[in-house]
Amino acid sequence: MNTNELKEAFITLYGKPADALYFAPGRVNLIGEHTDYNGGFVFPCALSFGTYLLSRKNDDKVIRFRSLNQPEVVETSLDQLQKPQGKSWVNYPMGVFDQFIKRGVTFPFGLDLLIWGDVPNGAGLSSSASLEVVTGYMLNDVFQTKYTRVEVAKIGQKAENEFVGVNCGIMDQFASANGKKDHAIFLDCNTLDFELVPVKLQGIKVLISNTHSPHKLDSGAYNQRVAECKKAVELISKVRPIHYLAELTEADFKQVESSLDSDPVAHKRARHVVTEVQRTTDAVKALKAGNIELFGKLMNASHVSLRDDYEVTGVELDTMAEEAWKIDGVIGSRMTGGGFGGCTVSLVKDEAIDSFIQKVGTAYKAKTGITPDFYVAEIGDGACKLA
Repeated sequence: MNTNELKEAFITLYGKPADALYFAPGRVNLIGEHTDYNGGFVFPCALSFGTYLLSRKNDDKVIRFRSLNQPEVVETSLDQLQKPQGKSWVNYPMGVFDQFIKRGVTFPFGLDLLIWGDVPNGAGLSSSASLEVVTGYMLNDVFQTKYTRVEVAKIGQKAENEFVGVNCGIMDQFASANGKKDHAIFLDCNTLDFELVPVKLQGIKVLISNTHSPHKLDSGAYNQRVAECKKAVELISKVRPIHYLAELTEADFKQVESSLDSDPVAHKRARHVVTEVQRTTDAVKALKAGNIELFGKLMNASHVSLRDDYEVTGVELDTMAEEAWKIDGVIGSRMTGGGFGGCTVSLVKDEAIDSFIQKVGTAYKAKTGITPDFYVAEIGDGACKLA
């Protein structure tokens, strides 16, 4: 669906043209998984697909939420904006309204909203974060609140933490708000210092493989991992006070590892975080140095750690990664996103892409019974106003 079709859809549903059109992208994380809420480094990039939002002011003092991806239509008065709507998709944008209200923003008029996204739901490419960020970006523009892109990202994260109930880190919203075409974001999730790193892949593409085994971050498994990491911090802090697992180098971790002997699960979770932070740092150095082969090896090692120590992969993601590793021309492949389903991300030589899609797709379907989808990713810009 193009933007003209979206504008026509708005007129059909609301009877008048939209005032403005906004966009925020989904993201893929090249390396650095489940490190963000542990105060570590991540390395995501914004994608060329994401969430579009059309808005129009109304004098009815209501907010109307419509999505071309969802059948549910929600209308709420301005004084009811802070009440979650069960398990509805509108909790993601409503959570953003809630955060603006908590920051003292008042809404003197209502809004008619229409949303459409081309991020596959449940694929682990941050459809929820792009929805939160596009809502925040729109409100920031309409009500002239002058929040920075970093603040808009924080608002999106808070909305998901407090309103939706998923204890996510900042990475997804940050990438959606701050992405830049043909760059990845080397982000310190503790300080929010970041560097835009050019992604120069000569003869190599970023290929996303959708397992069509949808992940559900709100199913409890994600929050459970957050809790397990907090337990590891508590145990380690008895011998060495820390706030986040990512404060520990691998050498530091070896010195305090015995403090986790009483909790083997916390031990494994902590080991993943500490080693993943190091892998991410090493991978960014490798990319800057043009050593793409090392970058790929670190991607593969990341998946193994997520499989064995963090236990967030599952049959579908493991099958997809393992089949990718067999293909000549694959530099590296790993799960991306929260896990428990979703997508893998692979670096694939141009001449191997057709073979990858055919061979990996066939093997994956034979082993899982599911037909996958593949996307050659284009690295795009962050949130913006399109019209």
